[in-house]
Amino acid sequence: MMNISRLKNLFLLVLTLTLVNCSKTEDIPQDIEINDFVWGGMNAYYKWQGVVPDLSDNRFSTREQLNSYLAGTGTPEELFSSLLSLPNEFPKDPDRVFSWITSDYIALENSFQGIRLTSGMKLTAIPYADNSGNTYVVVTDVVAGSDAATKGVTRGMIISEVNGTQITSGNVNSLFAPNSFTIGIADFNGGNPVANGTTFDISKTEVTENPIKVTTIINQGANRIGYLMYNQFASDFDAQLNQAFADFQTGGVTDLVLDLRYNGGGSVNSAIYLSSMITGQFNGEVFANKIWNEKVMASFSSESFIDRFTNRIIKKDNNGNTTLDEAISSLNLNTVYIIVSEQTASASELVINGLRPYIDVNLIGTETVGKQVASITLYDSDDYTRNGPNFNSRHTYAMQPIVLEIQNKDGQNEPNGFTAEVQISEDYSNLGILGDPTEPLLARAIQYITTGSKPSPILGRRNQEKPIWNSQMRNPDYNTMYITFK
Repeated sequence: MMNISRLKNLFLLVLTLTLVNCSKTEDIPQDIEINDFVWGGMNAYYKWQGVVPDLSDNRFSTREQLNSYLAGTGTPEELFSSLLSLPNEFPKDPDRVFSWITSDYIALENSFQGIRLTSGMKLTAIPYADNSGNTYVVVTDVVAGSDAATKGVTRGMIISEVNGTQITSGNVNSLFAPNSFTIGIADFNGGNPVANGTTFDISKTEVTENPIKVTTIINQGANRIGYLMYNQFASDFDAQLNQAFADFQTGGVTDLVLDLRYNGGGSVNSAIYLSSMITGQFNGEVFANKIWNEKVMASFSSESFIDRFTNRIIKKDNNGNTTLDEAISSLNLNTVYIIVSEQTASASELVINGLRPYIDVNLIGTETVGKQVASITLYDSDDYTRNGPNFNSRHTYAMQPIVLEIQNKDGQNEPNGFTAEVQISEDYSNLGILGDPTEPLLARAIQYITTGSKPSPILGRRNQEKPIWNSQMRNPDYNTMYITFK
C-alpha cells in the first residue's frame, strides 16, 4: 500500500513550490482560513485537479493573489462546489456529486462507524399507483436498539403520513428531518395506501448500528448455504465480520449468499478483508488498482497503488500501535451469490468488481448505483490529517473529496452500475423476513444455487413505481467509499 506519510510530505512540498515566496504556515486572514483549507486540500488531492482551472498549480503565483481570490469565493460550501468537475464525478448522472464538505466532522467520523442520530427506520419512498402525486414510505429495516425498534415499528410497515401530513415527493425529506415526529401507518391497498389509524411517536437517538445484520446457515439438500446481510463496510466491525466467516467455516458452508441490497459502501480496507474471507486462495494477488491524480501517480512506483488479497486483519491506531492482528477466516469459494439493489454502491461494488476476475460472481436483484471512485477525509491542518501539525480547532469543517478511481486487476469497473443477471426487486406489499429462506430475494438466490440455472426475470414490484427517495440519503456517509488517511 502507498506510504501515506510520504504522500503528505509530497503535497506539503507541492504547495510550497506552487506558491512562490509563501507557505502553508504563513498567517492567513481568519475570515478566509476555512476557504484556504478548502482550496489547498482540493489542489492537493482532488482526482480531477488537473482539469479544474481554479485548482491549477499555476493559477496563483503569490499568497496575496490566492488570498484575494479566496476572499471573493463566498462560503466554504460555495467555494467547494465551484471547484468540482461534475461530469467526471458521476458519468451516469452529471448532476450527482460524490464529493462533499461538512461543517461537522464529528458526525462524519461517527457515521463511518455506524454511529448516527437516527430514528432507526430505514425508509424507501414510492409514488402512489394512481398518479395522484402522493407518496408512501416503506420501512425496509429497523436498527436494533433504536427508538423505532423499541416502539414496535417493523420491516414492511407502510407510512402515509407524518405529523398528520400526507407524504409527497416534495415534502418526504423534510417530514423525516426533525428529531421527533409521529408516523401514520397505512394498509398497502394495491399501491394506493389508506391510513388505518395506527400511529407511532418516534424520536431520534444516537445509535451504533452493527452492519452485520443477519447471519444464518440454510440447509437445502446437499447445500449448506451461508447467508450474510451486511449493511455497511464499517472498519470497527471487521473482527465481528471475521467471526461470522469463522462460524461459516465451522458450519461447513458450501455456498454463500452475500446480501448487499442496502449497503451503500464504506471502508476500502473492509472490502478487501471481506473479499479475502469469501476466497482465501488468492492471498497476495492483485485485488484492485487505485488511480489518483497526476501529481500523486507521478511520485510513486506502480506497486504503491495496488491493493492485494490478504490473509490477516491488521489494524493500527493513530500512533502506529497495533490494535488488532488476526488471521482471516476464509471459505475458499469459487462462486458467490450477491443480492444487490439500487442502494448498492461504492465498496459493495468494489467487492463485486474485485472478485469477478477470479471467481464466478452471480448477482440477484436490480441495477446497482455505479460508483467506482473513492474519497479521503481532509482536515484543516498542515498535512490535512486529523492529528496533523497546526490543526485548526476554531472550526469543525472537513472535506470528503473524490481522490481516486478503483479498477480491478483487469482494469475494469462499472461507472454505470452492475446489472443483475437474475432480476428481481422487492415487492413492497410482501417484503418478507430478512434471512428467512422464503424472503423473496433470498428465495430466488437459493433457487439459483440449487437448480444451477438462472430463473426467468420476474419483477417483485409488479406494477409498482421505482423508489424516488430513501432515508440513507440523509446520512453524512451516503454511498461513500473511502480509504483511511492518518
